[in-house]
Amino acid sequence: MPRPRICRRIFFNPSTTHFKPVGIITKDLQNTILTKTELEAIRLIDYENQSQMKIAKQMEISQPTLSRLLTSARKKIADALVNGKAIKIQGGVYEMATRGRMGGTATGPGGECICPKCGAKTPHQIGIPCYQQKCSKCGSPMTRE
Repeated sequence: MPRPRICRRIFFNPSTTHFKPVGIITKDLQNTILTKTELEAIRLIDYENQSQMKIAKQMEISQPTLSRLLTSARKKIADALVNGKAIKIQGGVYEMATRGRMGGTATGPGGECICPKCGAKTPHQIGIPCYQQKCSKCGSPMTRE
C-alpha cells in the first residue's frame, strides 16, 4: 500500500478551471488533468519568478518534490498544447493557506500591498499579485508587505 500524500499549501484558487482549443467541441476533446498543486507550482515559479527553495518552504514540501510537481505540470501543459487537448484544473491534496508559519499574512484575504515609492498601502486582493496592482497615488507597481 503506497504512503498517503502529504497535504500541500496553495495560495491561489483559479476562477477558470477549464481551457480548450477554439473551434473543437468539448465532447470531442481529450482532457489533461492539471492538479491545483501543479498549477500553484507553475504560477509561483514561472509566472511570479520566485525561487524553488522559497516556494518549497511556502508550500511545505521539499525542493525535490516541488521540482517533480513542476516537471509533471510542464509535461501536461506541453502535451495539451502540442496534441490539442483540453486542460482541466482539479484535484490534488492541498489546503488553502491564508497565514504564514510565523503568524504573518502570506496571501489571501489579509495583508497589504505597499507602494515602494510613496509608501501607500492597499488591501491585498486574492489571486492578484501585488506587482500587478498600481498605486492609487503615484501609479507605481505595488510590492508585498
